[in-house]
Amino acid sequence: MSLPRDPRWLQIAFLGSFLCFGLCARDFPLWHAPLIFATCIVTQLLCARLLGIRDNGLLSPIITAFGLTLLLRASAPWVPVLAAFVAIASKFVLRIPSEQQRRHFLNPANFGLCVAMLVTPAAWCSPTQWGESSLFLLWVLALGLAVSHRAFRSDSSLAFLGAFFVLRAARIVYLGQPAPVLLHQFESGSLLLFAFFMISDPKTTPRHQGARVGFAVAVASLAFVLQLHFVTNPIVWALFFCAPLTPVLDRLTASLEGTMLVPLAEHAQ
Repeated sequence: MSLPRDPRWLQIAFLGSFLCFGLCARDFPLWHAPLIFATCIVTQLLCARLLGIRDNGLLSPIITAFGLTLLLRASAPWVPVLAAFVAIASKFVLRIPSEQQRRHFLNPANFGLCVAMLVTPAAWCSPTQWGESSLFLLWVLALGLAVSHRAFRSDSSLAFLGAFFVLRAARIVYLGQPAPVLLHQFESGSLLLFAFFMISDPKTTPRHQGARVGFAVAVASLAFVLQLHFVTNPIVWALFFCAPLTPVLDRLTASLEGTMLVPLAEHAQ
């Protein structure tokens, strides 16, 4: 049995399994998903129609909807709707010109999540909502590697995790803390979901491999600094603030051989 050529199908399948786990074992609210999915799909169709942009299907908004459903928590029904609308609309509004097309550079789910948290205290993202089960972490790690490798973006995921690990390890050594403290900090399902299903988004990361690694290291470094200042969800905010680096790095590396060769995974989000 051959895998689908478009890696988004695998991403949807794996994210769907995480959502089922969240609904069954993590007490996720049942009303979040319908609101987010409906808003993402309707916004995608309306924006494409109003702006006269060729419709590339619904896989992209579905992936964004999964990302928001898995990470966003809210105490009011309008919050998921706002986050989903902003996430999809950003793809059509906040775009930059390139040699081949106008390309959005903000990860939609990350942008919608951050805007919702900025607008109202009724929105939040709990870094511990997935627990610290070793079996679950291995499941996320295995599936995440499979999807990011299929999407030609495993370098981004591994560079981010590697840089974040080194920075945290250096601080543990500096403070003289035992090694289990470091391991405990990486026993986070949210961290792995972010690394393999958000920062590895092919559409909003630099095209050149070296630039992608540099981008991932920048996100990890900023997340480390934010964590030192007790900022909640530092990796989410780090990606939000580092997103403008993508068009800059693309422009700087545009002359390098193979930079503009876009893999199949460029369809994602």
